[in-house]
Amino acid sequence: MKICVLGAGALGSVIGGALARAGEEVWLLSRSAAHVEAVRREGLRMHEGARCDTVAGIHATSLAAEVGVVDVLIVLVKSFDTVAALQAAACVVGPETVVMSLQNGLGHEEVLARLVGREKVIAGKTYVGGVMLAPGEVQAGIAGKETLIGELDGSSSGRVTALAGAFNRAGLATTASRNIMAVIWDKLLINVATGAVSGITRLPYGQLYAVPEIEAIAIEAVSEAMDVARAQGLRLSIENARQAWLMAAEGLGAEFKTSMLQSLEKHSRTEIDYVNGAVVRLGQALGLDTPVNRTLVACIKGLEAQLPAHA
Repeated sequence: MKICVLGAGALGSVIGGALARAGEEVWLLSRSAAHVEAVRREGLRMHEGARCDTVAGIHATSLAAEVGVVDVLIVLVKSFDTVAALQAAACVVGPETVVMSLQNGLGHEEVLARLVGREKVIAGKTYVGGVMLAPGEVQAGIAGKETLIGELDGSSSGRVTALAGAFNRAGLATTASRNIMAVIWDKLLINVATGAVSGITRLPYGQLYAVPEIEAIAIEAVSEAMDVARAQGLRLSIENARQAWLMAAEGLGAEFKTSMLQSLEKHSRTEIDYVNGAVVRLGQALGLDTPVNRTLVACIKGLEAQLPAHA
């Protein structure tokens, strides 16, 4: 299977590296020239606990034209870059290409459907984690982390089954779901639990979970998000807000950082509008107030206002 990861930063490199290690033809499409050069020169170095592997034979480029048409395009760019990135990589999408988002937040599938056609799009969410240690070198959080993929209409399909099989052979525990939109909300709850509070406090998981006051606020934010999801008639697998808080750190080391914190440390915009911000917008549309999420959004927006103008 020929697979391209569009937006091969930390998480994209981890997923691409695992698939390449299992024998798939993988192309990392990244705008980081340093990362591309390092992978081309030395392979991708992946750290998992005490283990460190070098994944050879994985392709890396910043030019979509070098990739050619692929079987599967996995979209992992920042949410606010989705349209521009996919337009720039349009040449990798052929008549039979499957396009799947594994991005954080809500609404990506509709964006992809408008760009490539709804018939090409499947949905997915992953709990796998990744941290970029250096160009060509990532820390992977794979053990115990589930990935779920499915058709937008909840049907079963051969393409979903085939892709889930490839992920499972790569050690990425993956399930084909017939309730994928609720799954997307389950993952959103994980992001709501830790993303903003980590970004605001600048704390990695180990320190974040040592502060009871942070836990209390995180649980309130998740509870608001669950109310919004249930108001839409969704059947969540996460039963209570504290469960989401605990799930967020499962299998990840104390030094792991949320993607929102990683963005702020790189002086980049965050995906707050697609995570806590999505909860606020949908809550307003449903007549539900979400004061904790509104506050977290405001705090992150304040931090983003301090970023360099080009970020």
